[in-house]
Amino acid sequence: MLAFLLQIDWNKWSPEALFGGQVLERTPAGLTIVYIVGVGVLLGFLILSFFDNFNRPKFLFEFDLPKEVKKKLTQTIANRSIRVWQFVFIFLAFAVFGFQVYWIYFADESNENFQELAYKDLRNRRTTAAHLRGWMLDRNGKLVDALAYYKKDQDGNIVRAFSLEREMAHLLGTERGTPGLERTLYKRVSDPSPEAWEVLTKIKRKEDEQKDVKVTIDKDLQTFIAKQLEGKKGAIVVLNPQNGDIVAMYSNPSFDLAAAQTLEDYLKLEGNNRDKPLLNRATREFYVPGSTFKTFTMISAFRAGKQNTMFPSYADGFKPTRGSRPIVDATQKLQADGSVSGVCDGGCEPKNIQFAYQVSSNQYFAQMAIELGRERIAETARLFGMGPVDTPEDALLQKFFPNILNASSPAVANSIAPQQSTIVTGKDISLFDLGLEGMGQGYAGQMTPFQMAMIAAVPGNMEGKLMKPRVEMDQPPQAFSQILSPQQAAVARQIMSTVTEEPGGTGTVISAKLAGTGIRTGGKTGTAEKQAPLYDEKTGKLRTEKKRRKNDKGEWVEYQAPMMYERTDSWFITIAPLEQPQVAIAVVVEGGGFGARTAAPIAANVILKARELGLLGEQYKPKTAPKTTKPTTRRRPQ
Repeated sequence: MLAFLLQIDWNKWSPEALFGGQVLERTPAGLTIVYIVGVGVLLGFLILSFFDNFNRPKFLFEFDLPKEVKKKLTQTIANRSIRVWQFVFIFLAFAVFGFQVYWIYFADESNENFQELAYKDLRNRRTTAAHLRGWMLDRNGKLVDALAYYKKDQDGNIVRAFSLEREMAHLLGTERGTPGLERTLYKRVSDPSPEAWEVLTKIKRKEDEQKDVKVTIDKDLQTFIAKQLEGKKGAIVVLNPQNGDIVAMYSNPSFDLAAAQTLEDYLKLEGNNRDKPLLNRATREFYVPGSTFKTFTMISAFRAGKQNTMFPSYADGFKPTRGSRPIVDATQKLQADGSVSGVCDGGCEPKNIQFAYQVSSNQYFAQMAIELGRERIAETARLFGMGPVDTPEDALLQKFFPNILNASSPAVANSIAPQQSTIVTGKDISLFDLGLEGMGQGYAGQMTPFQMAMIAAVPGNMEGKLMKPRVEMDQPPQAFSQILSPQQAAVARQIMSTVTEEPGGTGTVISAKLAGTGIRTGGKTGTAEKQAPLYDEKTGKLRTEKKRRKNDKGEWVEYQAPMMYERTDSWFITIAPLEQPQVAIAVVVEGGGFGARTAAPIAANVILKARELGLLGEQYKPKTAPKTTKPTTRRRPQ
């Protein structure tokens, strides 16, 4: 018998072997369940006793007493008091458990504040840190081009590293500020805490695999557009209009992720009000779009069937109402006495939409906006993901719009959600204001570069759809709205091509740069003036000046107000190649001047780089000359 017992492998019968090495996990899980059951039994007894008090047998001497006497008995008063406290205790118990149930099961999906602040929960942070994240690969999927990966530091520790610390800083996000892709792409595959019953009943719980994630960003193009904005403030957005891929997106000034690790360094970045390095200008800064917004007005005209409407041009400017200020073209100037000098864009004869778009006629698109009316403009705005509002005050109530994105989870969408662009379409704004909006000024000045890239992408889509922008390659393409018909989109593309390819177009610098490549483009330049605060170049501090105003008592008081100056921003939006666009690009450079001078050449460089990387299609990719090797001469044997 002893020999038989010695031959048994007792290790197979150990608790670790029988329960998958989870004894230490199952003990607290089991105790938790016992505690929950015990609390439930206690709560049940309390409820039973609460109702049982109503049917409690009376003492014999109580039966014949009057009701007034019974209410004054000490025993009756005591029971009534106990019942009240039982009810209070039961109510509080249900409230506490209901509170816990809400935050555990429902808040993560329905409560926006919880979603924004959940990353600060140390339990989530510890759980996420307990599992190594997968690698983040760019759209090509090559390990050598990984955007986020692991490496050993000088001390031999495994640390998270990023190949584009500055170029991808706004997209990846930091551990202290708004969570970016680095903290959200992997959250969905790291189940924080299994239920106690699951731990107790399952022998072996399969751990989630931290898979590598492929994003739509092209690493080389991302690096390139960052170089294009060196020494400048602004943003570049590159989308694929056919499937919504965010191919590249950069905001400058940026910051190094390594420089935002400590609280002190992060607060320095946050306190830099002049450069605002933490601000993603591509998605969360509002600009006046200038003439690039005429693309939106043109699309609205197609939707309303008014694309064939002719409008006159006036030597003294277009006046929406009698006595109003005239709206003039860029080649005209309104004098101090109210007169207008200069000539109309493209001459002062009536224009159609194609010629007006080509020469960027302010008068034409102001008249078109008034002809369309507030309701049609608001309808088109909603299809683009904008927020039409009634008053200018409503336009200042900024909010994020994650629903425009095609993402695997709300967390991913929230991490890169753009500020929702707004346009005022209320009945109280004047026809003059409505005309200014049609040409991209006035109350249309709440546009992000991301929004303008989406406006360019609609004519670029072969079906006239606005595709939801996506950053995850494994997300199936999804349309946000159907804005134009395929036929209308084709006509709109042709109109956009007159700006870049025909004489008199405001963006012919594009065709000059792309000469010999065979790439046809369409686009729109924009030049927009904006009041901006003035900062001291040496100290970086805001410059102020003394001003006077009346207080509540009607007394004149002095105060310090920020000094403002008129900044001229340079804009360009474009699509390429025209036959079947693969990129829709928006470029804005703060203080860059005319769109044709600064933003348009940058966009042309981005198209050339996309061509080099094969993003426009293999037919446009430069042909590399075959390598030639010098013939080797062998020595004949002597």
